Amino acid sequence: MAALIALLKFSQFLFWCAVLIPPQMLILLFTRGKPAYALPQLWHKMICRAFGIEVELEGAPAAGGQTLYVSNHISYLDIPVISCVLAASFVAKADVAGWPVFGLLAKLHQTIFISRSRQSIQEESHVLKNILKAGGSIIVFPEGTSSDGRSVLPFKSSLFSMVLDSDIPNVIIQPFTVELIETDGKKVETQKDRDYYAWYGDMTLMPHFWQFAKRRGAKVKLHFHPPIKVQEGGNRKDLALKCHEIVASGLIPAMAKAA
Repeated sequence: MAALIALLKFSQFLFWCAVLIPPQMLILLFTRGKPAYALPQLWHKMICRAFGIEVELEGAPAAGGQTLYVSNHISYLDIPVISCVLAASFVAKADVAGWPVFGLLAKLHQTIFISRSRQSIQEESHVLKNILKAGGSIIVFPEGTSSDGRSVLPFKSSLFSMVLDSDIPNVIIQPFTVELIETDGKKVETQKDRDYYAWYGDMTLMPHFWQFAKRRGAKVKLHFHPPIKVQEGGNRKDLALKCHEIVASGLIPAMAKAA
């Protein structure tokens, strides 16, 4: 029975791909501005509905303007969860671009792929700055990888350098925390509960996604913290540390309850 339910969920996944990918390709031929995020956002909402993912908000995203959103990262499932709320481009590792299906979907959502190598970081930072200068917003996961959801890994500071450019004086930084509340219809109490959603370490994507589809979804809370003015953050390392402290603070109450 669980396998049949999973198959029905994946059939909805493929249906929404078939319906929304062609028009999104057409839209991107003419614009990469805010209208180009509308169909991807609809797709992510439909996927969350199909797989039983409920998104809960605490606080609110910054209204208008260029924003660098900074968050912890638990799973590939964070992408549809966050995209239900934010119309912005993600920053992802370069190898994601080559993933079957998911790589194409990421490109259609205007994801920026980076290698994080010292040789390319300057060029990649320039691309990111241009998006902010054009009035767009960006979502980054400064941990550089996904975690088991119990804590926030140290933030890498390199990407924070893009907002210190004087050419984009109006950009703000908004930290937010991804917190897993429920999986498979019950509150998260153990790491096993958490691992139905969390994807990290040497886990393989499709087997994990299949197991998640066989269960009753998840509830995820996004804690949006007050924005930070770039001028208040100091250098890139100070900004990274400050944002890490804020994002981690959103998990502390949950971890105290689980202890």
